[in-house]
Amino acid sequence: MVQNLWNEEKATTLTAGLSELVYRSNLIGSDRAVCNWGGGNTSMKTIEKDFRGRDIEVMWVKGSGSDLATMQAKNFTGLNLEDIRPLIERDEMSDEEMVEYLGHCMIDSKHPRASIETLLHAFLPFNHVDHTHPDAIISICCADNGKEIAKEIFGDRFVWVPYVRPGFTLSKMIAEGVQNNPNADLVLMEKHGLVVWGETAKESYDKTISVINEAEEYINARVDENATFGGKKYDSLTVEDQKSILAKVMPVIRGAVSDEKKMLLTYDHAEDVLEFVNSIDASELSQVGAACPDHLVHTKMKPLYIDWDPSTKDVDQLVEGIKTGVETFKEEYKAYFERNKNEGDVMFEPAPRIILIPGIGMVNSGKNATMANVSGALYHRAIAVMKGSTTLGNFVSLNENESYNIEYWPLELYKLSLAPKEAEFSRKVAFVTGGAGGIGSETCRQFVAEGAHVVLADLNLEGAKKVAADINEQYGESRAIAVKMDVTSEEQVQAAFEQAALTYGGVDIIVNNAGLATSSPFDETTLKEWNLNMNVLGTGYFLVAREAFKLMKDQALGGSMVFIGSKNSVYAGKNASAYSSVKALETHLARCIAAEGGEFGIRVNSVLPDAVLQGSAIWGSSWREERAAAYGIEPDQLEEHYRKRTTLLENIYPKDIAESILFFSSSKAVKTTGCMITVDGGVPAAFTR
Repeated sequence: MVQNLWNEEKATTLTAGLSELVYRSNLIGSDRAVCNWGGGNTSMKTIEKDFRGRDIEVMWVKGSGSDLATMQAKNFTGLNLEDIRPLIERDEMSDEEMVEYLGHCMIDSKHPRASIETLLHAFLPFNHVDHTHPDAIISICCADNGKEIAKEIFGDRFVWVPYVRPGFTLSKMIAEGVQNNPNADLVLMEKHGLVVWGETAKESYDKTISVINEAEEYINARVDENATFGGKKYDSLTVEDQKSILAKVMPVIRGAVSDEKKMLLTYDHAEDVLEFVNSIDASELSQVGAACPDHLVHTKMKPLYIDWDPSTKDVDQLVEGIKTGVETFKEEYKAYFERNKNEGDVMFEPAPRIILIPGIGMVNSGKNATMANVSGALYHRAIAVMKGSTTLGNFVSLNENESYNIEYWPLELYKLSLAPKEAEFSRKVAFVTGGAGGIGSETCRQFVAEGAHVVLADLNLEGAKKVAADINEQYGESRAIAVKMDVTSEEQVQAAFEQAALTYGGVDIIVNNAGLATSSPFDETTLKEWNLNMNVLGTGYFLVAREAFKLMKDQALGGSMVFIGSKNSVYAGKNASAYSSVKALETHLARCIAAEGGEFGIRVNSVLPDAVLQGSAIWGSSWREERAAAYGIEPDQLEEHYRKRTTLLENIYPKDIAESILFFSSSKAVKTTGCMITVDGGVPAAFTR
């Protein structure tokens, strides 16, 4: 049962008017079993002063492209009701004409464009109106016997409206249905949702919750858990097995679903998902169609169901099933588009947004992790609706053409157009070693600022977590994760890349940046010191690059690797034979990988910094004292010493190195591989030659 979240103490602190609508809307949107992400709409009617100071009746309604859970006052649109009400006398009105007309009714041109379903609210003579998509209600509205079920639950209190795409016609049908039924206190929209109303914000909200719970109580009394979705066909794998298999197949899925634009992936193995994917009827039921028009833009008309027996744990068979399944889905989607397209339509990516795998759960795709999770969240709602509908009768959906006309509806596409333009590294995942350090953390921040998601891998897990938390607070949830990784441990490196695959679906960019430094005269260099440098800066870079190379090949999407070398990669630093030697090894290893990676679209380049003291753990160690001693100066004189030895008389900072890393990783360098770039202020002894 859904909970009534109204808090009277909180409500009494609200200023009468728009703040009441914001509060009510946020409550409705906070429970996705009541209202879908981005869906539904709310309204209220008030008296306001117009620009001439006259009292006018204004309807405030949700602005297009916003989400009820997070809406603020600025997301609502105010419209002059005196201008809108006469429209009900019309026989018809196109979407384009309606949108243009409503634009003239706005009391402030700075308000967002009004909801697609504005007229639904305007034509109903109630102060407060709520339109939602509750699981329990849509279960009835998507059951083949839904109208009969509604009579059993609600008697003569409801108006049943056959499916019509939102707009003028639907709004008028609802208004006339309510007018013709004096007992009506709710509207059920076939294959769509619920409309209720009230004279106060609380009355409208309470009605939404009580109607949903009437329906839910009726459905719950009839659920047979043993027979849900036809009963169980498969058992779920253990969580460990699920993750182990997903870590192998997520990069394959990511490659398969990424065409002209890359997609990020998330996965979900919640109890309701597993109950569905493991069921006898899932393979057929999942293909009936979307449970609600609001789902279509994010989940497509149907998901991809993989016919795979999880008891075999046969990963190769699963991979083959995924590759074949995605290709078949794409071909079918292209045919669906061709059958239904209207003049001027441009096809979306044809790959599935939801992939269902028995024993494992579902994999969701989107242009970023947030949108992938939105697709998954909406499919949770679809599962709940299918469970309810099949409890009551048979699940039915929009037909193919109705589905297409929602998915490619210009008014729905307008919502998508409100999203900000994609940045250089949108849809890409960067894996940065030494992510907690000066260069690493700055690189991660710059990547995220340009649209990327980042994995901060570092021995200093607390430091990496702090950077990741700062990034997520500034740029949004799931943009960064921190993983503990010792680059010298093959197992930890492999585990870190598995975590990247499980979190985002794969990796597009790696920055081999983890480091240390020691300084000793050659004849005082111990084997321990030599091996330390070789293990971290040589073997560590090898292990990270090798695992990234394998993952990038599985994705088949190309990739970029950037190695952080040093001035000492090309210059024999005094009293630093171990460090200088392995830094030279790094840059040559990068060139070797570049030679092999070209055929797979994998580019490998190196950045050679010098004396990046700011934020560096290396320079906070004995290295500072050791280098100062090598130059015969005091440690606090190092910055000035390094600046004066450059031809540009500049100190080098982490942001300078990060900018070069981003250049090598960007579209500006797609034809560059096996290259080195120096960022050292100009040290003549280290000029490449």
